[in-house]
Amino acid sequence: MTSQETTVNLVNVIAPSFYDVHWHIHDGDYTHFWLSGGRGSTKSSFISVEIILGIMEDENANAMILRKVKDTLRDSVYEQLVWAIEALGVTHEWDIPEAKLVLTYKPTGQKILFRGADKPKKIKSAKVKKGYFKFIWYEELDEFSGMEEVRMINQSLMRGGEEFRVFYSYNPPQSANNWVNAEKLLTRKDRLVHHSNYLTVPKEWLGQIFVTEAEHLKQTKPKAYEHEYLGNVTGTGGEVFDNVKIRPITDDEIANFENIKRGIDFGYAIDPLAYGVMHYDRKKKRLYIFHELYQVGLSNRAAYDHIKEENKNNDFIIADSAEPKSIHELRQYGLKVKGAKKGPDSIEYGVKFLQSLEEILIDDMRCPNTAREFLTYELDKDANGNFKAKFPDSNNHAIDMVRYALNDEAMKFKDHKKEKYDPDNLTPTQRHTQAVKHMTGGQPQIGAFTDW
Repeated sequence: MTSQETTVNLVNVIAPSFYDVHWHIHDGDYTHFWLSGGRGSTKSSFISVEIILGIMEDENANAMILRKVKDTLRDSVYEQLVWAIEALGVTHEWDIPEAKLVLTYKPTGQKILFRGADKPKKIKSAKVKKGYFKFIWYEELDEFSGMEEVRMINQSLMRGGEEFRVFYSYNPPQSANNWVNAEKLLTRKDRLVHHSNYLTVPKEWLGQIFVTEAEHLKQTKPKAYEHEYLGNVTGTGGEVFDNVKIRPITDDEIANFENIKRGIDFGYAIDPLAYGVMHYDRKKKRLYIFHELYQVGLSNRAAYDHIKEENKNNDFIIADSAEPKSIHELRQYGLKVKGAKKGPDSIEYGVKFLQSLEEILIDDMRCPNTAREFLTYELDKDANGNFKAKFPDSNNHAIDMVRYALNDEAMKFKDHKKEKYDPDNLTPTQRHTQAVKHMTGGQPQIGAFTDW
């Protein structure tokens, strides 16, 4: 194909919303391309076109196309790439067998291979005679187990070449705390994040029926429309923290922080020890988290060595009071450590205090694990699919560390909430609950009300 023919073809097969992404791919500005969108956004069509063009322009380029389950490959990504070949008018230059899951560029023998992540050994053993896997595509990314699984696959495939283009396509899961939605927010200089929906696509490409169905859902079930067609993260209602923001916290900012807090959650067996440093702006109700130590199997002595270097003035640290031996050991080394004040409702009040803040700002480059925990923390569900009342005690080591660091602030918050239960200043719901508790001989359950 001549460059002029390619330009004409691209206009016909790539939606305008992807033009900038195309040039970033062409110029090699990024390695990882996260393309999210709703139904009819044409993100998969765009990726398939880019892979076909990229292989035909680089004789050393091959492609690996991945889905979580192998059985879904033929009817999805395989057919999508065949469509791209036909849409670009180059069918005569490609071998498209009916029985095998492979596409071959005839002039050079370059390959497009397809694998399911349900058989990871076949991914690791994949080889091509010429060149390397320059293009990698994860379709329906949210079906994969997590970023750790994706990294392992990338480590196996991203070898033997200088340039790579890795595509991740998905419809954003409803939950803001799903690993895909959380990972998308994290900082990587070699990553481009792009979102699209059917409104950015020429209507004639989709057809009137598609548009009519979308508009009908918009009128009858607007939240479902927003998630399914616009590809927005609408939430499930179980998200714990909606006030978290991920951004770099600069050295200049840190140098001006005054109200520094430090906390420790000790590790148990396979659980990590989490130590963190943060600044709490009480006036603006903003928390800045900018340092973490997060490691499994770390001894108290090794933790001390790290903390001594970071906490040069030996300022106070608040730790998990359930580990008095560890606290005593750190004190023996010379650290100023005290146990957090606890109680039957300390977890609830600690989390509610963090929820009450205007913003929790986390530098994910300095504190990747803390960022991950806060972004993915969500209420558990019972057997009937209803959210449980208690905050889950799992995957929350950094969150506990932050609670301990801010223990004094949380206790003030708790005392303030207690004041709302003055008998002369109760809501009808509070009066009813208090009366029931009195009749049963119990005490009012602070935190049981939802009208704070």
